Amino acid sequence: MITVLTPSFNRSHTLPRAYASLLEQTDKRFEWLIIDDGSTDDTGTWVQSIIDQADFNIRYVRQENGGKHVAINTGSVMAKSDWILILDSDDALTPDAVSTVLQRLMEHAGKHLDGLCFRRAYFDGKIIGKTHSIAPQLLMHPTAAGKLLQGDLAYVFRRTALLAHPFPVIAGEKFVPELYIWNMIGDDGAILFFNQQYIYYCEYLDDGYSKNFIHNLKRNPRGFLLYYRAQFFREKIGLHKLKCAIRSVQCCYYAIVNQLKK
Repeated sequence: MITVLTPSFNRSHTLPRAYASLLEQTDKRFEWLIIDDGSTDDTGTWVQSIIDQADFNIRYVRQENGGKHVAINTGSVMAKSDWILILDSDDALTPDAVSTVLQRLMEHAGKHLDGLCFRRAYFDGKIIGKTHSIAPQLLMHPTAAGKLLQGDLAYVFRRTALLAHPFPVIAGEKFVPELYIWNMIGDDGAILFFNQQYIYYCEYLDDGYSKNFIHNLKRNPRGFLLYYRAQFFREKIGLHKLKCAIRSVQCCYYAIVNQLKK
């Protein structure tokens, strides 16, 4: 069994789509763990209305608002399965997502993997990022995979790997780039990438992180600084190092500005 982990904040209007995709799963060997990050909408009421209707186990945990990264920390602790698939509250899974993950885990049971990674696609089925005529399966580091595939990816992590690398909690901030932690997991263990297979549908909403990068950087400069400072030492190309250095300076500037506003 796997845990489908969904951090959610005021997403009662998009959660039904995620739920519908779970109802369509061809393999029901999963639990859906929803971590409500202090929503002020009717998320809790909606979840309670579907718990008895679903043909899979649903668990709902509410926490004080701390950000998606804190919700992932909570979910990693609360999960009952050895493997965790993170499904954002405004996205959906393909009908064969769970069966595909379980099949791949069985195929590679003899290898010590800390993660699997699949592609994401738009709801029309077009894969996000670039496709290449390369081996369909590759052991890669998340940073290398990001450069090669150039699109958001669908990770499945061993629960113990997430527990070993919790997201840092920074007072006054509510975001830390996920790649900061995914890189650490990739440093310590192997992640197998399925470069041409998608199991995940997504779109980019106007109030999502992807479309509000600068706004989020200004509000969470210390969280972003952790990522860019670490990434500076990972990068091998001078231009990439320069970009990380410039972003780090931006983060320091916004951190000072935020402090002066208090």
